[in-house]
Amino acid sequence: MKAYDIKIELLGSEPLIWRRIRMPAGATFNRLHTIIQRSLNFQSRWADQAYHLYMFDLSDENLLVTNDEEAYIDHKNYKKNRKRVEKRLAAANPEWAGRERQRLQKVVRKPERLKVDKYLEEYKTLEYVYDFGDNWEILVTLENTVEDYHFGYPTLLDGANDAPPEDVGGIPGFAYFLEVYNDPKDPEHDDIVEWAHGQGFRHYDPETINEDLKSVHYQKTEWDKLDHDNYELR
Repeated sequence: MKAYDIKIELLGSEPLIWRRIRMPAGATFNRLHTIIQRSLNFQSRWADQAYHLYMFDLSDENLLVTNDEEAYIDHKNYKKNRKRVEKRLAAANPEWAGRERQRLQKVVRKPERLKVDKYLEEYKTLEYVYDFGDNWEILVTLENTVEDYHFGYPTLLDGANDAPPEDVGGIPGFAYFLEVYNDPKDPEHDDIVEWAHGQGFRHYDPETINEDLKSVHYQKTEWDKLDHDNYELR
């Protein structure tokens, strides 16, 4: 079975939080999202239960892959009512209108309906943003292609450092969290530890991550038989 060795890096983290995963080919963007979630401490661990919104921004393709239903609806409405929307934008502040036009013109696809292989192989990197509040920016890099992978699920190969818990406040909030969490003398320490437990925080543990990744199986469905790249969403 064909597989990809990918490196997942949480941008802005210091020291760098990263994971190296061997991932079977044929994954949808939603499946890649699940792999990222399960290799870190985030809680959108199930494909049908998103804790926060996320997106893959493929700027070179003028393509946004996201679970943000509003973005999908906005793009559909723009396609359907382009002339009316353009007339409204022409009367608006030029700077704002330019940004809005650029946003609306970007093609929006749903992550469970598009596979990553073509884009990962062509561009070598994918930009993933999770939780538009904390704004976790994650870079996925293709490092190697393997032709003889014998498992139907991803495997953690390597990695380093503890990943942040949900809703910690982005990179600055995580830095403060670690400071208090690692200082038993801090007056907020006990509260932070209790909160972290409730958020599913855990230290980097390759064995636990690999056990978690084993449940990310690739199952063939009728959807897999479609020509995804040429399928027009309705």
